[in-house]
Amino acid sequence: MKVELQNLTKIFPSRNKNANEEVVAVNDFTFTIPDGTLVGLLGPSGCGKSTTLYMICGLQKPSSGKIFFGDDDVTQLPPENRGVGLVFQNYALYPHMTVKQNILFPLQNLKGADKLSKEQMLERAYEVAKIVQIDNLMERKPSELSGGQQQRVAIARALVKMPRVLLLDEPLSNLDARLRLQTREEIKRIQRETKITTVFVTHDQEEAMSISDMIVVMKLGVVQQIGKPQDVYSSPANLFVAKFLGTPPINVFNGCVKGEKVYIGSEAVADAKGIADQEVSIGIRPEGFILKDDGPFTVNLSNVEVMGRDVSIVATHECSANPTIRAIIDADNVIADDVKTVRFSIKPNKIFLFNKETEERIYVEGK
Repeated sequence: MKVELQNLTKIFPSRNKNANEEVVAVNDFTFTIPDGTLVGLLGPSGCGKSTTLYMICGLQKPSSGKIFFGDDDVTQLPPENRGVGLVFQNYALYPHMTVKQNILFPLQNLKGADKLSKEQMLERAYEVAKIVQIDNLMERKPSELSGGQQQRVAIARALVKMPRVLLLDEPLSNLDARLRLQTREEIKRIQRETKITTVFVTHDQEEAMSISDMIVVMKLGVVQQIGKPQDVYSSPANLFVAKFLGTPPINVFNGCVKGEKVYIGSEAVADAKGIADQEVSIGIRPEGFILKDDGPFTVNLSNVEVMGRDVSIVATHECSANPTIRAIIDADNVIADDVKTVRFSIKPNKIFLFNKETEERIYVEGK
């Protein structure tokens, strides 16, 4: 099911009765989610991603704009008539019911032409339980399940209605790191098997990038960039997107362009063909450094962390916007214990320039 959001806006009134300052949670969001794709809404707390999700499912009414499921305008349609499945962050399972009863519950409320017989309901419940791999837990109660198993029950309950659209609101945030990794792989597998259009809300960029077909990066209710995860990472539209995506985060420096060269301090670290002389913010991904004795960029070495296949060099520089710089290099590189400074060359596709005032990306010719 294709989902189309047209100029979607949500404004909440001010909590201060004496002030007229309205809160714009989502501002003019326009985006088409292709049929059968998994889209991640990504951003920090308060960016409007959950509000967008709740408008898609009907729990929140937009202040303006329209929502289409296929060719159907569902903007004013109540949630129960939209054909959506919603999975909450806290699972929201009924504790007094078994797994089977939790999954069956949405089917028992179907009326009219959609009403199913007991045999049909059981058959469908066991079908989705098998998809999420909990068919051997059907007689247990939620308190007897692990967090990951409870999350699977919540997903099964959402899927059993055969929704047109599946909506997941930070479904992994209550799980430990190992379960989170395992469950996100399961969500991707389930989505591929069912081919249901899915919207996944998260503040964790690693989660969003690992399972999404497309990501939407948001900030203060405004869409910053939309694209395939690797494309957004490799070509951020502005400094916010560059800083939000990536682990370890991007290194940011205060620098300038002079004579079509990028300068950090007194050192020319890269070419800037076609760019006028100006002060800029410079972003360099941690994997963008190449250890080189005669490299153009010098940093003060603080520490070397060996991480198996990689080495993380922790360093400082007077022009860095962050307290420390982190460079990830191959573990084959050897750095002597008495070294105070190290030199790097920079991979051209891992360095980005941003306008000092607007923080928008400055695109260099040939990049």
